Amino acid sequence: MNDILDFSNQIAKEFSVTTNVASNVIRLLSEGCTVPFIARYRKEMTNTMNEEVVAAIQKRLEQLDELEKRKESVLKSIAEQEKLTPELEASIKNAKTLQDVEDLYLPYKPKRKTRAEIARQKGLEPLAKLIMSQNSDDVESLAQKYIDTEKGVETTKDALKGACDIMAEWVSENIKGRNLIRKIYHKEGIISSSLVKGKEEEAKTYQQYFDWKESIADAPSHRILAMFRAEAEGLLKVKLKINDEEALKTLDNIFVKADNSSTDLVQDAIDDAWKRLLEPSLETEIRAIYKEKADEVAIKVFAENLRQLLLAAPIGQKRVLALDPGFRTGCKVVILNEYGALLHNETIYPHPPQNEIRQATNKIRSLVNAYKIEVIAIGNGTAGRETEDFIRNIKFDRDIIAVMVNESGASVYSASKVARDEFPEYDITVRGAVSIGRRLMDPLAELVKIDPKSIGVGQYQHDVNQKLLNEELGHVVESCVNAVGVELNSASEQLLSYVSGVGPQIASNIVKYRNENGGFRNRKQLLKVPRLGEKAYEQCAGFLRIHDAEQPLDSSAVHPESYHIVEKMAKRLNVEVRDLIGNKELIAKINPKDFIENDFGIETINDIIDELEKPGRDPRKTFEVFEFNKDIRTINDLKVGMQLVGIVTNITAFGCFVDVGVHQDGLVHISQMSNQFIKDPNEIVKLNQKVRVTITEVDVERKRISLSMKNSNLK
Repeated sequence: MNDILDFSNQIAKEFSVTTNVASNVIRLLSEGCTVPFIARYRKEMTNTMNEEVVAAIQKRLEQLDELEKRKESVLKSIAEQEKLTPELEASIKNAKTLQDVEDLYLPYKPKRKTRAEIARQKGLEPLAKLIMSQNSDDVESLAQKYIDTEKGVETTKDALKGACDIMAEWVSENIKGRNLIRKIYHKEGIISSSLVKGKEEEAKTYQQYFDWKESIADAPSHRILAMFRAEAEGLLKVKLKINDEEALKTLDNIFVKADNSSTDLVQDAIDDAWKRLLEPSLETEIRAIYKEKADEVAIKVFAENLRQLLLAAPIGQKRVLALDPGFRTGCKVVILNEYGALLHNETIYPHPPQNEIRQATNKIRSLVNAYKIEVIAIGNGTAGRETEDFIRNIKFDRDIIAVMVNESGASVYSASKVARDEFPEYDITVRGAVSIGRRLMDPLAELVKIDPKSIGVGQYQHDVNQKLLNEELGHVVESCVNAVGVELNSASEQLLSYVSGVGPQIASNIVKYRNENGGFRNRKQLLKVPRLGEKAYEQCAGFLRIHDAEQPLDSSAVHPESYHIVEKMAKRLNVEVRDLIGNKELIAKINPKDFIENDFGIETINDIIDELEKPGRDPRKTFEVFEFNKDIRTINDLKVGMQLVGIVTNITAFGCFVDVGVHQDGLVHISQMSNQFIKDPNEIVKLNQKVRVTITEVDVERKRISLSMKNSNLK
């Protein structure tokens, strides 16, 4: 970023922090420090700023840098035209937004051959200036002087028409006028949609928008995105309008200065400017603004859902039998050891048309005993509930946990290069079953292998700005991975790539080094990995754990730069570092203030003590087993008024979707989520949360289920 420290005062003001803190954050970012590292290990420098704020500052710095680059480009362009005045230069340099810069640049922006440009080439700009001043009531006499047959100005009518074209362009490029009309759009703009003739059948999904009209400022993001999607599909016509009379009156107030024949022409130019130039330009601009706002909301919803999904409770290191259910093709069965390694696979056929229930039962019972299985994972797709019933009817000689697993995205993983590289000798059905089992063991470790957009949470993810979506989802995955921490000797290449300071190439090198050297015995060995230098080591070391390492602190989140502090603590208590870890009685004797140093303040010392007390602590919740109502199988079993317990599978700006066990999620509209008014569904629910719902409507034909959470006390 360009002269990034110059932004300290602005960042300080916008984020309500001191200039010193703003400068520290900016400097750390410019030095290549990651957001998770800054938030976790540089608390004294940031005044304990959380990750969300650091990320917001990083994003704002990118915007400011983009603004400065655009200013430089615009100034250069105008200077090359020899039209840059000191006043214009100052205005551009002081501009606060990209929109301000573009408005100032508009009159100087290279254009295609416009009507105004053609008129200028005919020498009619001086005439336009005379008319615009509105000092003459005899425009014919003024125009007479500009007749030039060689330039194509045959009559006074030609001259006046050309002058009006120039004036219309001036009106459309006037900053004050554009800003005032922008305000009208934001305050009174109406977005409307109508059906494209002959598209009734194709557009059924968008039926509510066939004749729709509402304030653009009040339209929620999901409706804006839905209308724009339908428009892109050629099913709806979408318009964004304001009152023409109000727009023209606003422009008249700026440009009309008298009441004569010159004024009449100025008003003609204003009318032309509005209809031909200004209205189309500003409608496009305002559309883009509200599309961007809708994108931001949708991306935020997706990001929050993804965060919750990635941080879902893991069942942990268990020996798992995983099933990818199916009817005709059977249920694919895989056996995974406690580390997720594939030990065995085969197929059973407990459902129609084969109905090999006895053989399948014996096979499952045999596999459970032979491999000492602790948990059975069942994909929740086709035949999921039927397979769950089949498993629950098997009598085992000990308690076996059976869990339905959301398999959204498993098919994407099974067909991916990552899966092919991992299991080159197995087909996609085996890979899919492995993914289901591993997702139960550790959702985060498995889901990082899948493109976040394919995981199936969020709204309109394919309609939003893909660059911004990918960036935001990447930040979320990075944040979650580093919050949980990564086991260096067993993590996949994909998981390692999200560790602070690592990235895909170094992750690949880590795995290669690990395979060639039999694993890492201490964190310092990371410095032997190709391309992993001192800076990358600083960024990643604290987030990588080594189980049973030579240095006991290598299995904790204590950063190597702080090891000497722990050693001082142990020395003060006359014990070994190893004896201190996890020993609450000894740790309680530590006075944090005794260990403060220049670069390590009280926040870092307290963090170290917390980590010593619970080394490698996992921020995720404890896993809970959930079972659907055994009497509910399909949408046909649902009746209005029925109360059920389900699982939240997706959250959008307009409500949440709940799986009640019938292969079709039901919608709890935001208006039905609480007895009180709420703005954000996240105030009420989280992904994978158990909720009690009441069936309010069932549309079997359209496969739509409407639910209510009102008067529910289940949390």
